[in-house]
Amino acid sequence: MIQKEFFIRFGSTVLLLPLVFFFILQGGNLFNFFLIICLIISIYEWNKITNNNYLFFAGAIFLFFSFYSAQIIRNDSNIFSLFNFFFLITICISTDIGGYVFGKVFKGPKLTKISPKKTYSGVFGSYFFSLLSTYILFKNQNYFFDNFFHFKDIHLFLVIAISSISQLGDLFISYFKRLTNIKDTGKIIPGHGGLLDRIDGMIFVFPLSLIFNLFP
Repeated sequence: MIQKEFFIRFGSTVLLLPLVFFFILQGGNLFNFFLIICLIISIYEWNKITNNNYLFFAGAIFLFFSFYSAQIIRNDSNIFSLFNFFFLITICISTDIGGYVFGKVFKGPKLTKISPKKTYSGVFGSYFFSLLSTYILFKNQNYFFDNFFHFKDIHLFLVIAISSISQLGDLFISYFKRLTNIKDTGKIIPGHGGLLDRIDGMIFVFPLSLIFNLFP
């Protein structure tokens, strides 16, 4: 069962990532169109896991600000905007993957009742994968970006900070899913669940990164 779940999860990731990267690389109006579609789906899924009108509207406003932040970061006139965006999503994605892999392989004590699947080994895996993937991004950036960044000590702090925000965002959405007794926010992504299940960390990372300027 676990093996089947992994292959479904892996397969959908392989199919979707090139499409997502296409919109990110294009930027501009194409990226804006992609964000609007994701925002509509996210608000729909948020509505499913909230039984309170106040919470729904507050969450919808926050989601709008989050996607708006993502748009500003990617479409900024700064020559480093594309790298900054990839820097953030690399940490978020690897945080998610590291938590999943280490949690499944090493298991161990549960982190919190809010999300029963979260373990301390998963937290370690999230930090480990995010640091490793960011280091790989910096080492190979010359193949994809015109402007070069050097990996410095401050980046270790930034990676840990952004990964922590991403993990807290995951727990936040898990809390509301648990309140409404819903396993996934949707079924739009086979093996993953809903869109919010996959971007729950990013929706917090984007606005906070913009506000506090957490970029290389």
